[in-house]
Amino acid sequence: MTNQPENTTVLMCGRVFTKQELQEIEETVRMFPRLSQNELANTICEHLSWVTPKGRYKIESCMQLLKKLEARGTITLPEQRTYVRQVREQVITGPHVEAGPEIVGSVAQLSPIELEAVMGREGIRLWNEYVERYHDLGYKRPLGAHQRYFIVSRTKPEQRLGCMLFAASAWALAARDEWIGWTEADRSQRLHLIVNNTRFLIFPWVRVRNLASKALSLAARRIPLDWQTRYGYRPVLLETFVDAGKYRGTCYQAANWIRLGETAGRGRMDRYTQYLSTPKDIYMYPLVADFRAYLRGERRWEDG
Repeated sequence: MTNQPENTTVLMCGRVFTKQELQEIEETVRMFPRLSQNELANTICEHLSWVTPKGRYKIESCMQLLKKLEARGTITLPEQRTYVRQVREQVITGPHVEAGPEIVGSVAQLSPIELEAVMGREGIRLWNEYVERYHDLGYKRPLGAHQRYFIVSRTKPEQRLGCMLFAASAWALAARDEWIGWTEADRSQRLHLIVNNTRFLIFPWVRVRNLASKALSLAARRIPLDWQTRYGYRPVLLETFVDAGKYRGTCYQAANWIRLGETAGRGRMDRYTQYLSTPKDIYMYPLVADFRAYLRGERRWEDG
């Protein structure tokens, strides 16, 4: 490490580190050369109490930090241990997701309409199959904080009307970050407070006017509670991308989402190396009135 004052701090991988903490990380790597990279990350997270709001070690962020320190030449990581590469998950759709009888009516006629959180293995498998078969983008395993939902009519008999998925937000969006007033440090520390609607599907045999905007309104009320229960914090903003070449975004507009502009249509758009190959319209929906204050670190939930 270069000579710096003892009270020097640096922001890396979403956490502020002191000079002493970085020195302790370097010492840990030197002291335990037989540990794997993952074991080192676990050890460092435990030592620094580097955890999510739910108390889980932030292994992915710690691994990114170790890679950066190695690139700077301050540590030498053990060689990556070989492993058997897992075959990409393949979703095989069965007859149980064949198109059902046409459902025509109004939201009022099908009420109560609810979002059903999908949690169990069988429910997740069924949701995956519906999305693989009927969504333009098919199914892709979500990473990070996420939640699947079925859109369900509770009339007798109950009927599934569609699927929704909310997951980790895009890493860098110029229009969004400028709108929020974010610095790079703000984004690195509080990106988890934004959740992306990555899949939205109304089944092709469902013809119910205003159902999509109804589902979006339900999601806006449901997600803060579900994230608090599952992950230990409440998001303050929702986002999504709409392919303007295929869709007009009418349901988002009807549900009072805000159109900010377009994505760049190139480059890395999130932390999981997913790409937006063509420009998409960006829509945002604030979950709290003073969302900017939370996202910029001017307020915390404890202050609300």
